Amino acid sequence: MELNVAQLLFSLCEDEAVFTPGIDLIEEGILDSLALVELFATLEDYGIELQPTRIDRSKLHTVEGIEALIEEYK
Repeated sequence: MELNVAQLLFSLCEDEAVFTPGIDLIEEGILDSLALVELFATLEDYGIELQPTRIDRSKLHTVEGIEALIEEYK
């Protein structure tokens, strides 16, 4: 199953701004701490286990950064 990060974030955050390339999800208040926990849990359902203490947290600011993290941990 193909993972569409923007679509996944939209389902978690319910904000169409996630589809805006390069938008800073954290600065804009779209991706809060609860949504991050939900994101990590959902990614685990896809077999992708991100450990918050071991990742470059700056990559969590954009959809593109999250996609890069997923590629690292596939």
